[in-house]
Amino acid sequence: MQKTLLITGGAGFIGSHVVRLFLKKYPKYKIVNLDKLTYAGNLENLSDVEDYNNYVFERGDIVDKKCVQSLFKKYNFDGVIHLAAESHVDRSISNPMEFIMTNVVGTLNLLNVSKENWGNFEGKLFYHVSTDEVYGSLGPEGLFTESTPYDPQSPYSSSKASSDHFVRAYGNTYGLPFIISNCSNNYGPNQFPEKLLPLFINNIINNKELPVYGDGLYTRDWLYVVDHARAIDLIFHEGKNTETYNIGGFNEWTNIDLIRLMCRQMDEVLGNDNGHAEQLITYVKDRPGHDKRYAIDATKLKNDLGWSPSLQFEEGLYKTIQWYMNNQKWMDNVTSGDYQNYYLQQYG
Repeated sequence: MQKTLLITGGAGFIGSHVVRLFLKKYPKYKIVNLDKLTYAGNLENLSDVEDYNNYVFERGDIVDKKCVQSLFKKYNFDGVIHLAAESHVDRSISNPMEFIMTNVVGTLNLLNVSKENWGNFEGKLFYHVSTDEVYGSLGPEGLFTESTPYDPQSPYSSSKASSDHFVRAYGNTYGLPFIISNCSNNYGPNQFPEKLLPLFINNIINNKELPVYGDGLYTRDWLYVVDHARAIDLIFHEGKNTETYNIGGFNEWTNIDLIRLMCRQMDEVLGNDNGHAEQLITYVKDRPGHDKRYAIDATKLKNDLGWSPSLQFEEGLYKTIQWYMNNQKWMDNVTSGDYQNYYLQQYG
């Protein structure tokens, strides 16, 4: 079957893995990657597939409705996989309006243009990719399920919760076919080094401090990004209209335990004495509104669609470390901003 799909945020961390998977697995699909190329959007992430015949890159902003409208007219999309978002909690605390514009207004533009261009909606799907942070914070027990009430605690999670509600509202009000997935913390290759794992890997390489918020006992469920892309593929093709699916790694770690594991693996990879990297750990003042624990129950996805993670966290972390060690040029380009200047000049 031939389809033309719009993937927003396809030059970002998760988006690039989704674009790559769809390009390789579905050669008859045309994949249009719409990305603004902000600091976290990097076309180097897709250098291995940029010459595929079924791939098109369009630089643009989902907040610009004229841009979105022109792409729908040009390509007549059969589906949208919406990943474009501002996603870093610390940045949302310092600049919440930027998150409202991209995550809420941008999503509304996509919904409106989809509604206006899709007629009777037959064969169409709006797939909205969200986060477990919309559910708020858990105590020491329990898991987030698809029916957990929303309780966002940061400007970032509030903006994502709002966009989730708008997607459901367009389904309920206008009949727009939609699916939502809420994922746990992603890790793996190509992640911008403001996030914990690539930041700390880079800091250990450069013998810099590893700043740990508060007591380090904040708990997260970790999901390998390639497994997330596999789940998105499965949900897009086999998920039920109007359903929500939680995507998690069945893999809880406190921050400090994860960091110590990473330190041990980094010492091994770098040939340092065991305990060398741990000496870089330093505890810093906690950030405002820091959620204590996230943990996702992905049983519905496993039971209904047959998805499960492909590897254990220790293996995924080691593969992630090896990728960053083998791609120092990528890391240097990202941290210097040279790649961004190059692509911004190329695409105007």
